[in-house]
Amino acid sequence: MESLDLKMPKYMVYCVVIACLGSFSNGWVIGSANVPGEVTHACENGSAHVSSGAFPDCLPMATGLWGFAVSAFCVGGLIGGLFGGNIQTKFGRKKTIIFNNLGWILGGLLQGVAVNPAMFIVGRILCGLSCGLGSLATPTYVGEISTIKARGTMGTCNQFAIVIGILLASVIGLPLASVPLWRINYALVAIPAIAQFFLMSGCVESPRYLVSINRIEEAKESLQRLRPNTNIDKEFFGMVEGQLGTAAARVITGMDSASINKDDAKSFDDQIEDGVVTGEEGVRESMNMIQIFKDPLIRRIALTVLALHVIQQLIGMNAVMYYSTTIFNMSFSAEMSKYMAIVTTVVNFASTVLSLILIDRMGRRPLLLIAEAGACLFSVLLIIGYVYNLGALLVVSVFGYVLSFAIGVGPIPWMLTSEVTPVYASSAVGAIATAMNWAMNFLIGQCFPIVFEGIKGYSFAIFAGVAALAFAFTYLKVPETKGRSLEDIVKGFEKSS
Repeated sequence: MESLDLKMPKYMVYCVVIACLGSFSNGWVIGSANVPGEVTHACENGSAHVSSGAFPDCLPMATGLWGFAVSAFCVGGLIGGLFGGNIQTKFGRKKTIIFNNLGWILGGLLQGVAVNPAMFIVGRILCGLSCGLGSLATPTYVGEISTIKARGTMGTCNQFAIVIGILLASVIGLPLASVPLWRINYALVAIPAIAQFFLMSGCVESPRYLVSINRIEEAKESLQRLRPNTNIDKEFFGMVEGQLGTAAARVITGMDSASINKDDAKSFDDQIEDGVVTGEEGVRESMNMIQIFKDPLIRRIALTVLALHVIQQLIGMNAVMYYSTTIFNMSFSAEMSKYMAIVTTVVNFASTVLSLILIDRMGRRPLLLIAEAGACLFSVLLIIGYVYNLGALLVVSVFGYVLSFAIGVGPIPWMLTSEVTPVYASSAVGAIATAMNWAMNFLIGQCFPIVFEGIKGYSFAIFAGVAALAFAFTYLKVPETKGRSLEDIVKGFEKSS
């Protein structure tokens, strides 16, 4: 059996699940401040040591400072994402994922034992560093080890784990939303981080990364472990060809592949002498963030990826989640609104499960187009509901918007980042895309409350416009990657350039 026909070998799935523990930690950091947020910064006794002699009951902060404290992890995410490309290129995907857990462990514990706002904010930033680096390393690793037929499903596991983290942080946060238990909710992120720190050592390094640093035999062994009991020759040939060139791939992979002729069995040095291949073919150094914009092909890929990440944030998911509390307060009691916020997270979870099922059946483009059309429609309905004060329409619109976002705009940009970018440029493209994503996340978090205060529900017209532009961009510029090898996807960009 050819490895290209394989779908979900158990060991590959295991490696994906372990890698996505980091995404779960990411989601936990995002969701940990949702439910116990009020008691964290505005409890009855303030900074007095009533419930515990060692720690103050809470960390009194003004609304503005609390908003910055919560979103401080975005600052860490921006920094982690920006430098993450160099880190995963130098140390590899596996080691990066392993040691990335230190930020969650230290940051979570620092938040849990914080005695002043500064300690809490530093803890959020440390967690953010791991969130940013993990946002880059996990999708890259998952995309590089997955089979062609299951790469979409495996890639969606990244977003799925984030959503589970947000959901569990909200649910577990309910009984912990009191003094002094709120501290536990922030510290719990250390548990999945410690688990991943040890379990990830049982996973293989990405074979594509190993090829990129000329550890060819290790790359083949790694791929064989990920594709047990199958013939990996064709898949491995494609990996090597995509990075080192066709002639080099023929020499390196030997005579076993049916696509290789005996006449090509000369040594690599002989082929250089004969003029079959230039000395430069086969040497593809990892690009930095400046070089990716000088190369015409990689520049086109990078701009496509960047646009998808900007769209993911500017389409307004975080703003809708922010506004959802106001919406629920219009239709429900304050206590019920707290539970409705969790229902919203459940809708997000269920929609991500739907995406997990559909992504390798329908493809990336159709799901992304449906998601962007839905986001546009429900943003318009939010405006109508606001203008005419229709509580039921507002609630339905929030759920519809979350559904639309979660089936496409949420998971697909992260997946496409690793799918459309060749390995020698993936770290630089991924780093700048991740940094841009976190920067836009922070921008929305800081600016939307001001915009909403000025024009209220009409602010969703901005997101409707972004969604409409996103639909046009996806239709015209984003290729379908379903059922194609990473190397073939890059060749598609070359042909259409």
